[in-house]
Amino acid sequence: MGLMELGIIILSVLMILSAIFAVIQKNLMLAVLGSSAVSLILTIFFFILHAPDVALTEAAIGVALSTFIFIVALRKTTGFEEEE
Repeated sequence: MGLMELGIIILSVLMILSAIFAVIQKNLMLAVLGSSAVSLILTIFFFILHAPDVALTEAAIGVALSTFIFIVALRKTTGFEEEE
């Protein structure tokens, strides 16, 4: 197994763990950060797959803009879900 394959496996595991973290997190701000981590790792995958234009778009929209919009929305509302 080469270094590239090992890197892809590590990134895949990190992306799955970030997605699970974002879904199970009660603190909405941390859930947004987990979602942003998924987008950041996806950006790296696109770069590895030799799609730099898609990687730049994912970085700009998925990581930066979406995270900013979610954080602004959370700051204007509550930061935690209500317990049932």
